[in-house]
Amino acid sequence: MCKSLTLMLLAGGLVAGVNSAQAQSQPNFAQVVALDECDPATFNTPAGAGPDFCKNVTLGAFTTLADLFAKAAAGTPDPNWDFEPDSLTIKQGQFVSVVDQGGEPHTFTEVAKFGGGFIPGLNNGQATVPECAGGFKNIAVARTRILQGSQLQVSGLSKGEHHFECCIHPWMRVTVQVH
Repeated sequence: MCKSLTLMLLAGGLVAGVNSAQAQSQPNFAQVVALDECDPATFNTPAGAGPDFCKNVTLGAFTTLADLFAKAAAGTPDPNWDFEPDSLTIKQGQFVSVVDQGGEPHTFTEVAKFGGGFIPGLNNGQATVPECAGGFKNIAVARTRILQGSQLQVSGLSKGEHHFECCIHPWMRVTVQVH
């Protein structure tokens, strides 16, 4: 795992002062999109994640909170909750920009080995990976959080293979090959 990882959270769809269309055309830039289909009616209740938590703007195709947990427990997590693409190859020196286009927060946390996140009910029996332990009380995890409509930049990756997952929804995974 890379010790010199640099993370920067940017709001409003801007990457280092340029808009998303300009950033995508730059040769040192690779983008990952975080997607989800949270259902505001079930997530934004006191029994769910709380008021105004899910800010989903999709037209239909919602996943209820109960369905999210049921599908994860059955080992068939909702495919609409994903990082796209699942893998990418970059050159050393390029950075990865992760854009949260879903309705709720995610993390983009580098892990030595894929596994469970910090919410046991979403882990399908997998143990929480050490990098996700403690949830947002763990400063290293908190620094990888991406709020709705925000971006996270990952730079300084060393040559080799790097694994990233969402510590909340651990089936959301990306492998980055650095050449």
